[in-house]
Amino acid sequence: MRQVREIVAQAASVDVTVLVTGETGTGKGVIARAVHRLGSRRNGPFVKVNCAAVARELLESELFGHERGAFTGAHQLKIGKFEAADRGTIFLDEIGDLHPALQGKLLHVLEDGQFSRVGGRSSIKVDVRVLAATNQDLERAVAAGQFREDLYYRLNVVRIVAPPLRERPEEIPFLVEYFVRRYAKLFGREGFVVPPPLIEALTRHRFPGNVRELENTIKRMIVLGNPHLEEKTVPEETPDGKRAARVNGNGPATISLKDISRRAAIAAERKAILWALDETRWNRVRAAKLLNISYRALLGKIKDLALDEGTRAATPPIGAGGSDDEV
Repeated sequence: MRQVREIVAQAASVDVTVLVTGETGTGKGVIARAVHRLGSRRNGPFVKVNCAAVARELLESELFGHERGAFTGAHQLKIGKFEAADRGTIFLDEIGDLHPALQGKLLHVLEDGQFSRVGGRSSIKVDVRVLAATNQDLERAVAAGQFREDLYYRLNVVRIVAPPLRERPEEIPFLVEYFVRRYAKLFGREGFVVPPPLIEALTRHRFPGNVRELENTIKRMIVLGNPHLEEKTVPEETPDGKRAARVNGNGPATISLKDISRRAAIAAERKAILWALDETRWNRVRAAKLLNISYRALLGKIKDLALDEGTRAATPPIGAGGSDDEV
């Protein structure tokens, strides 16, 4: 990671396109933000677009905007992400999933900074630095004809590879400390401590989900409010290659990461539903709208969780009324 930081610093000092590659959960987005933060555009916008999360039919409009009347439902002019990122940085996450029809248009933007909105006739010129990330093998995708070779070389001016967590286990204790400090405060569980035996077990785990998996593991521990889970939450590799959980080194236990995740999800869902019902004085129609689920789905969850009007939520769920906008 020291080498990665050195490359990030060097790439940030020059206004070139950067391609960040690595397995899912390795922190490619963190690296992209670091390049932006250390560069000359740090005071400009940082706009993130997940190319895999937006439907192909809508992604062109998302990236380049559209004119009023360009298609059914286009009732007003929309500014695209490239315009929003003018004089700043646009981060194209999951670039390997970009549809071939849009790869050519992106190539032209990289070449001259010009594009047209969907339904537009005039060209728009922007000053944007492009960062991209993918967990796919783009060279293989190029060979298979799934990704344009010229676009690949345009993106791959500077390449930064995010190493998987299993190749840097010595960082795990520091990451645990960071995530505990961050989420214990966020979840109102100050004083939460991960015991040394559990930190050792976490260090031995291979983490196929990388840093994101470790982060979510710490979240689950804190949400459950039990600082003495010890090795119950960390699956160990057994001689036959299967994963089992250990409790104090005394052999297999019945609690696994999947169990912990399920229990934490149910607890968080229960808290959110109770909060919404309290906010609406148990008006189920309004509570369903507040939770952005259907009325029927809410009734089912109330039944499954055995909730009644005598049950009250102590505090609002994390994120109630908040915003996670990228820009």
